[in-house]
Amino acid sequence: MSKSLTRGPFPASRLRRMRADEFSRRLMRENHLTVDDLIYPMFVLEGKNQRESVASMPGIERLSIDLVLQEAKTLIDLGIPAIALFPVVEAAGKSEQAEEAFNSNGLVQRCVRALKDKFPELGVITDVALDPYTTHGQDGIIDDSGYVLNDRTVDTLVKQALSHARAGADVVAPSDMMDGRIGDIRQALEAAGHVNTRILAYSAKYASSYYGPFRDAVGSAGNLGKGNKNSYQMDPANSDEALHECALDLQEGADMIMVKPGMPYLDIVRRVKDELGAPTYAYQVSGEYAMHCAAFANGWLDREAVILESLLAFKRAGADGILTYFAKEAALLLRKAGK
Repeated sequence: MSKSLTRGPFPASRLRRMRADEFSRRLMRENHLTVDDLIYPMFVLEGKNQRESVASMPGIERLSIDLVLQEAKTLIDLGIPAIALFPVVEAAGKSEQAEEAFNSNGLVQRCVRALKDKFPELGVITDVALDPYTTHGQDGIIDDSGYVLNDRTVDTLVKQALSHARAGADVVAPSDMMDGRIGDIRQALEAAGHVNTRILAYSAKYASSYYGPFRDAVGSAGNLGKGNKNSYQMDPANSDEALHECALDLQEGADMIMVKPGMPYLDIVRRVKDELGAPTYAYQVSGEYAMHCAAFANGWLDREAVILESLLAFKRAGADGILTYFAKEAALLLRKAGK
């Protein structure tokens, strides 16, 4: 018999009784959102004192390293435990083979060193993927037909992950969706002595249409053009496949697994958490952020209430943490509410 059928019929059971007052609603609340659940994605660009707005993501900016450091101090003061870094690579840094991705003095590597030198307590997560560095905007090395070569790409991703670990990254986060890359990265990290460098695997990353504003932000949209990533990112129609992907990545050495996008895929978050029981994260992606902001700007939704409700939905679905562009605002709202 299901738990819902163990209660007596009305009026022995009046479910509104426990909803009648704030104290009883608090006592029976099943899920809680706190600042500990928040990861703030940040876009870093070259230069000094450089700040660029992202037109499709109101309120989000690309920042040079010196301004990233200023922002990091604010995030620490808010209690946000970690940031996720994404590079905005200039045209000169892009190539067919994405060599700049593992440059020890590259943009991400310099930013990581600066962050860990000044704010060692802040968790720094780096994106392991090649699309910001390729002239074609794909997440890997392509052949003459434009097909992304799996094993050749993995070799480069391993070099990229190692360069991030050497720079001091706490977590490397492969978001490329190549087969076998988690195992190879884990072996390389162990061999190099980076035994505590964590891997957050983008395990269930779907070939979604919600990524458009992000690609604008990192400057890969123009390179990708009308191309797509259907040959390596997951089909939005699939759910069982996500479990296979997550299980494989855990077996290969991932410490945490990611579902991306977020709210349209909360059923996947729930299944992954229930069936695998591993640390599970979700990304409230750029398209979700842009849609919310458009509704807020038009007065169609209550900004503060919807931000917190949307993030609580991730917790209810089973997410242990959430990458969200609303992290700073949510932290302020939670502080205001005394949470």
